[in-house]
Formats: sequence, C-alpha cells, structure tokens
Amino acid sequence: MPWTRKDLITLEELSLDEINQIHATAAAFKKILGRSVKKVPALRGKTIVNLFLEPSTRTRISFDIAAKRLSADVISFDASASSTTKGESLRDTAENIRALGADMIVLRHAASGSPLYLSKLLDIPVINAGDGAHAHPTQGLLDTFTMREHLGSLKGRKIVILGDILFSRVARSNIHALKKFGADVTLCGPSTLVPRHLTALGVTVSHDLRGALAGADVVMLLRIQHERQSANHFPSLGEYTSMFGLNKTRASWLNPKALIMHPGPINRGVEIDNDLADGPNSVILEQVTNGIAVRMAVLYLCSGGQPENVIAAD
Repeated sequence: MPWTRKDLITLEELSLDEINQIHATAAAFKKILGRSVKKVPALRGKTIVNLFLEPSTRTRISFDIAAKRLSADVISFDASASSTTKGESLRDTAENIRALGADMIVLRHAASGSPLYLSKLLDIPVINAGDGAHAHPTQGLLDTFTMREHLGSLKGRKIVILGDILFSRVARSNIHALKKFGADVTLCGPSTLVPRHLTALGVTVSHDLRGALAGADVVMLLRIQHERQSANHFPSLGEYTSMFGLNKTRASWLNPKALIMHPGPINRGVEIDNDLADGPNSVILEQVTNGIAVRMAVLYLCSGGQPENVIAAD
C-alpha cells in the first residue's frame, strides 16, 4: 500500500502495516549505508530544518546525518539559537521557517503536543523528535527494528522496560509499537515511577524485579528523567540502583540470549553496570546505528517517497 502520511507524530496512530513499511524501507537504507558511497539523491534540493528546543545529542545528530545521507540541505537550530529565547512563539518561529523555504521540520520540544500543533498549522511535513513525556516515535521505531533484526517475530516475546516509565516518552512509543507486534510487555521499577494505572496500555506492571526479568527476551533500561520530575520519586540514586539497577546477578534472571537495550544517555553504575552496557548481549550501539537508517526512512516517506522504490533500488 502507498505511504500517505505527511507527518510522523506518534506510533499510536500508525497501523502495523505502516510500521512494517518504515522498517522495510529502513532495512533497504541500512544496506545502502554499508556501501562505500553512503549517499543517495532521494531528497536532493529539499531543505530540512531540525528545530530542537530541548537538549539532545544522539537524536539531533542522527536526524542530521540521516538527512545528509539523503542529500538534503540541513539547517539545525537549538534552543539557545532560536528566537524563542526572545519571546517568539513556536507558531511564529515555525511559520517563519516555512516562509524561508523549508520543506520539512523535525521538532523536539519540552511541551507535549507541540508537533501535532505545528502539523495542523503547516503544509509541510512535521516529524516529532520527542515532545515532553508524550512520544518519541523514531526511537520506538529504531528500538523495535533492532529487536526484529535479532529476534525475528516479536509475537509472544517478553519485553521488559525497566526504570522511569512515568516520565518516559520512549517507553510510551515502544509500548504502542510492541503491542501492535503482539509482544508481551512488562513495565518494572519503583511504584512511584511505574504506577498501576499504566496497565490501561495493555501491559503488565510489576515492582518485583526478579519476577519481571525471569525469562525476558529483551530488557530496555531507562534513565531517571530528573528534568521532568517536580518531586523526588525515590530517596536517592543509590537506593534506586540497589533495588532496580541491572547487574550481573540480576542479568542471570533473563533469557541467556536476552538483548540489553538503552535509548541513552546511559547513567553507568545507576541503571546498568559497565560490564553489561558493553557486554555481548548489549545492542545499545546498534540502536544508535539503526537510528540513522530508520530516520532516513521516515524523512524519505514523509517527503512523498514510496517504500517500493527504495526496496527495488536496493
């Protein structure tokens, strides 16, 4: 089926077929990235603006590289370089960027709903690169892409997301994608960060780490989102680590071939020990690499490209 969406705002609104289209396109782009010449002319002549109004390293660089691999012209803003620091509204900033000839905006913003708001105002594609604690769709896409590379079908696989779920946009996007693939998702962490009401998302909530990790095929660690918390949700980082940090003993409760994942940035020694972050079961750096191919796919498709063209070319 043809790709028809102008924007990528959430994974909740995508069908399984659409996620599969993105993954298939990303797989084709990943093969191209393995060649000596990694650039393709798919978006030559297009201008993509990365409007990042919240701190980011991996996501901003990943989108930047992805756009350049597609031969687009890229302009990157951060919060300190934006006129929003002078009081300009997000709407005026975006409309001025559009008036300057931008063909697409990739937006990261601390306020949930900002990308959706802009997508309704602008006639050019808007890609959500993370909005508050709401959604991070390309992270969910690259995470599930990485899982499928190693595990094949995710149906019935036990996926554990461990850590600060309450404030995590990454967790929400992964949950929506994983449920579409038929995975068995368990959320685990302190009760203050993994409240029972999250079962409404169709997942299992557990505060028993050993029980949650038992037989898991994937464990995804999440950092503590201090910047989004208005109060302390546990006494100290040391106490969190002593109860929920992943170490060698606790990793032994997993499936022996279980994947260890983390969207970054990693707080080493807090949510995960060094030996595990750098160990043979870790696919953390693969997630980063796959992020380029997945974001190439999203930029390409939302610009009007069709999956079959890339797949056939590959």
